[in-house]
Amino acid sequence: MLSFFEDFLDGAIKLIRSVAWHDIIDILFVTVALYYIIKLLRQTRAFHLVKGIVLMGIIYFVVSTFNMSASSYIFNQLFGNIVIVMLLLFQPELRHAIESFGRGDFRKLSIFSSRSSDFYEEETEAVAKDISKAVSNMSDSKTGCLIVVEGKTPLGEIVATGCTVDAAVTSMLIENIFFPKSPLHDGAVVIRDNRVYAAGCILPLTQNEVSAELGTRHRAAIGMSEHSDALVIVVSEETGSVSVANNGTLERNLSVGEVMETLGNYLKNDVSESGKSFKILRRKR
Repeated sequence: MLSFFEDFLDGAIKLIRSVAWHDIIDILFVTVALYYIIKLLRQTRAFHLVKGIVLMGIIYFVVSTFNMSASSYIFNQLFGNIVIVMLLLFQPELRHAIESFGRGDFRKLSIFSSRSSDFYEEETEAVAKDISKAVSNMSDSKTGCLIVVEGKTPLGEIVATGCTVDAAVTSMLIENIFFPKSPLHDGAVVIRDNRVYAAGCILPLTQNEVSAELGTRHRAAIGMSEHSDALVIVVSEETGSVSVANNGTLERNLSVGEVMETLGNYLKNDVSESGKSFKILRRKR
């Protein structure tokens, strides 16, 4: 046992002595590059694509192990053109990464979070109150609005279509953004990590048939909830009614209390509780 550790120590010393200064720079460069790539992927839906590809690789390994001819043929055709497949799947993310590198936009990278859970919970409650207050005021004044609360699915592509704000959530800020003469009032506001992250964002419209009473904002809210797990709040410009979209379902004519309850559960990142709250809300209505 002692000889094993001595051999291991001797090998480690030889390895350290063989490392040149350019090898250290090379390792640091690869580490930083991988960190930036993971950071960029986590900001978009491409992160889920990566997990899907990893899962497919595991399935391919199992298929190859058990010599499944038909399945192996399909996977061989797929992975034989993996470079082309990757370029097609990650084309928007690659473009975004190159643009970010060209701009030198590395200021917002952070590794550690200093916020405690108690502080985060208090902050979440305050955010829910401010958003609900803004929704209530805009409902009374019949000011149209579209608020997207980001869930586990990153909305980097949506954020890129608007203007980055990155400010604390306040009812006055949200109301000012959706003021009819504001240059950002036609788009959507994206709430990320309890902050107003972006405004004036363009959302995908639903391709499903919906009621003729619903306008573009409601169609965009449904479309956004179909493409992600985001919670989308809509205030009608014509009637002032408040609606909430989640998982492709739109609940209309909600009270401010119902919106605040659903929003509060959702912002706490408790997926099971937020889904439960939304189902209870549907049953009540």
